[in-house]
This record gives sequence, C-alpha cells and structure tokens, in this order.
Amino acid sequence: MNVTFRQLRVFVEVARQGSVQGAAEVLHLTPPAVSLQIKEIESQVGHRLFERTHRRMSLSTAGEYFLVYARRLLGTLKEAEDAMARFARLESGRLTIGMVSSAKYFLPQLLAKFHTEHPAIDVRLRLGNREALVAMMAANEVDLCVMGRPPVDFASRAEPFAKHPHVLVTAPDHRFAHAESVPASALANEPFIVREPASGTRTALQEYLDQFRLKPTFVMEMPSNEAIKQAVMAGMGVSLLSLHTIGLEWSAGLIAAPHVEGLPLMRRWNIVNTAAKQLSPAAEAFRYFILDRGEAHLAAMFSRADQ
Repeated sequence: MNVTFRQLRVFVEVARQGSVQGAAEVLHLTPPAVSLQIKEIESQVGHRLFERTHRRMSLSTAGEYFLVYARRLLGTLKEAEDAMARFARLESGRLTIGMVSSAKYFLPQLLAKFHTEHPAIDVRLRLGNREALVAMMAANEVDLCVMGRPPVDFASRAEPFAKHPHVLVTAPDHRFAHAESVPASALANEPFIVREPASGTRTALQEYLDQFRLKPTFVMEMPSNEAIKQAVMAGMGVSLLSLHTIGLEWSAGLIAAPHVEGLPLMRRWNIVNTAAKQLSPAAEAFRYFILDRGEAHLAAMFSRADQ
C-alpha cells in the first residue's frame, strides 16, 4: 500500500465533511482534485471507502476502519513535526485550536492579536461541544482547546485564564428588565428556553436551580446560543446564557440581563490540552499568550459583567 499523508488528510476531511465539495473548500483544493485523491486511496487500499449518494458521502464499513488508522498516522506525523520544531524552537507552522460555541464571541479577536505578534503561525479553529473537543484531543486533531468545564474523564491539563459569568437573559420589555433586583423565587413560574443536557450552559443552569430549589418549566430546548437569543428576544421565555454570548444584543438594547439573586453565576474559561502531550513551540506560545492576556481582553470586551 502506497498512500501519502496528503491523501490521508484528504480522506479524513471528506469523512468529516461528508462531501467532496465541503472537503475541497476546507483544504483549498478543487473538487475534482479531491475526488481523484479519494479514487487513488481506494485503489491502493483495494476497498470502497465511501458510499456515494447524490449529495453526500458516508463511510463504508472498510472506510470506518481505515479512518481510525488514518487519524492515528496523521496524529503521529503531527507529533514528529512538533518534536522537530522543538529542536529549533521555531514559533511557526500550524496551530489547531478547538473551542466551544460560546468562545466564538471573543476568541477570534484574541487570535487576531496573537497573529500580529506571531505572523508565521498558521492558526486553524475547530468548533464543537465539550464531548467533541475531548474526542479531537484524544485523536490528536487539535493542539489546545478553549472551554468552560474541563474534562473529568480524560487525562488533560486545564488552566483557567478568565472569569466566565452566566446571567439571566430576557426580552427588553420583560417585567424583570425594569426591576431593580429580582429574587430567585420569582423564576419559579418563568418559561425557560434551555440548551441541550450535555452543554456546559445547561449544567450551569441546573446548578443554579438546584441551589435555590427551583423547578421552572422548560418550554423549549435548543442546541444553539443564537437560536436561544432569538427566542428570548421574541418573548418566548427567559434563559441562562454566558454573558460573553450576548454582548452585541445587550449593547444594542435588544436583550436584557436583569439583576437576579445569586447571579451572575461565575465560572472559569480554561485552556486545555492532553496531559501526556508535549506542546509544540507554536502551541506553547499561544498557551502563554492566552494565560497572560485572556483576562484583560475579556474584561475590556464585557466590562459590564461586574456591574
């Protein structure tokens, strides 16, 4: 079998995207070039790796097995590249950072500042929930992850770098929005719009409700902060969200964050990496950068958090 690492990267990306077109956009190749690489891999392997439909490509049984080894080989190559970079102490190359959805409201701005100081580092972002990020770390697909709750069942190093407040959000014309303060008991009869059970935001809400022994009605469950904000602004209910997800809407008066007993619920943002992995110089540079600058950056962006 004579398969190149470039072909393995193409195969893994097609498996991730579920289409040649999606993989081509991510890899900056043409769709015909991606299709050709897949055909060459299948020829070398001797098995059909994808089941093809009109618009989607799904892994065959042989493809699912091959994906495990492809990821393992690419992970080993990344470790070798990092080891060679450490010999030269080069702050260059590719840096892949995973992040939970709530981090997309501040991390790109931080990365822009980081890139100004380290222009030779090619930064890639991967978005996923907490479970997906743990899987990416386990497969060595990301160097570092930015998340709230660090993993408890995965050997990792988690270092807090900033406060992460969660607040009650309501429509601007909700009666809570104009109150000087709201007792926790007043939330008992409010309809709540919530995130999915596995999310950190949902866990934070449940901790708050348990603390005050509240059992409000969950009228809607959504997997997206953006969808929840739209529902709240439409007056469909209230929600508990990270303050860092509502900056634009709050500043524009489109959403309210009233003062509620026991809130904001203060958690921490963490920079996380696999415990057994030695970071590349590029990853180490970003780790130091976010630990040094993260708190001040978030404080400047969301200065109303402590008011």
